Amino acid sequence: MSVLSGKKIILGISGGIAAYKTATLVRLLIKAGAQVQVIMTPASKDFVTPLTLSTLSKNPVYSSFFNEEDDPSHKGEQAKQNAQWNNHVDFALWADLMLIAPATANTLSKMVNGNCDNLLIATYLSAKCPVYFAPAMDLDMYKHPSTLASFRSLRDFGNIIIPAESGELASGLSGEGRMAEPENIVAFLEKDLESKLPLKGKKILVTAGPTYEAIDPVRFIGNHSTGKMGFDIAKAAANSGAEVILVSGPTHLQLNNSLVRVERVTSAQQMFEVCHNHFNNVDVTIAAAAVADYRPKNVAAQKIKKNDAAFTIELEKTQDILASLGAIKKNQFLIGFALETENEIEHAKQKIQKKNLDLIVLNSLNDQGAGFGKSTNKVTFIDKDFVIEPMDLKSKEDVAQDIINKIIEHYA
Repeated sequence: MSVLSGKKIILGISGGIAAYKTATLVRLLIKAGAQVQVIMTPASKDFVTPLTLSTLSKNPVYSSFFNEEDDPSHKGEQAKQNAQWNNHVDFALWADLMLIAPATANTLSKMVNGNCDNLLIATYLSAKCPVYFAPAMDLDMYKHPSTLASFRSLRDFGNIIIPAESGELASGLSGEGRMAEPENIVAFLEKDLESKLPLKGKKILVTAGPTYEAIDPVRFIGNHSTGKMGFDIAKAAANSGAEVILVSGPTHLQLNNSLVRVERVTSAQQMFEVCHNHFNNVDVTIAAAAVADYRPKNVAAQKIKKNDAAFTIELEKTQDILASLGAIKKNQFLIGFALETENEIEHAKQKIQKKNLDLIVLNSLNDQGAGFGKSTNKVTFIDKDFVIEPMDLKSKEDVAQDIINKIIEHYA
């Protein structure tokens, strides 16, 4: 999965012949999973139509401060009152990143000097997100001192240049100044974003879901865990740049991300073995699985028949995965979960000490909206120094991000 997946991108298009390439650029960004909002300068519409870009982006395309059909400059007083204002501030706050491609010499100069005479420049000046720009102009314009000064100023502002390429230009000349090809622009964005992810280079082991302990070939002892919390943690870790090994008990959930390797297990013993195979090679382990504490001591080879009025199963303890990892940990950051119904804080503190944890995520079944089978969770963080941080009721996705933020803070 591309790092651009889920990103909200403003694509600003200025008036150069390279604007014809933006149809392909929009298509590639959408294919990568991004949401794209196109803002055009009035001059750019001479090179590519808003209809084309709107169709490809699945969003309206904007090029003026008022909707074109309600433009008050050529309608009556009633039209002026009814005209819809296209708020550049709203666009700027919506975006995760802004890309201006092509960025002509004229647009670059306006960006540097704050010459705010169109919607694109107004949005740029309001942007709080990273801004990338891909210059496009003839070779002599590209090397002109004023253009080079614009590049320097924009870099000083914190903007990121996607360098022009060499090749045949619209003038018929050949040289530097040609806008980077759409495929190369997307690759540049992905590489730059990946390099800045806070957990880039870290390996994280996550456990998720229940375990099933066999009674016979048909029956098992299990629990109500869906695995959603662990899967959300794995996704959030990957989105922060980490390489993730997700060890999952039986669950219907799927996770398609190139940074996540899913290893499926059934029993507590299988999960124990897989976790120990990986533990020495990871930086962080998050034990979110609901692992069975007991399993049948003897598993019947054939289905047990329903004969007697009562049936007794002798159980034995499973190996404690979290405690066993805590006993051998070196520099790993070890996070456990605790699901309690009484004396929650004290039991969680005891688990921190007993299992040599760095952080515990405490769930209470007494809290409405928390527990198995729900889309929300309400947790309390307790670290190894017994600093207690209760959190509000949140979606499991948001709780997962809070957990990943704790890891980011640890490595900051």
